Amino acid sequence: MPTPTWQKSSYCQEGEACVHISADPAVIHLTESADPTRAILTTTPTAFAALLDAVSRPSPST
Repeated sequence: MPTPTWQKSSYCQEGEACVHISADPAVIHLTESADPTRAILTTTPTAFAALLDAVSRPSPST
């Protein structure tokens, strides 16, 4: 199994709370630099695209 190549989020400021992503055509891996367990979330590119779409939409006014 190849070792993922991690890229730090462009929205990360200096510090320890950064999201890191590793991607290939079939799978996306996400981890957070401040997580001492080094837990990795794995998902499909389609599901990750849906997440990005959902979080980038403006929230409805209440």
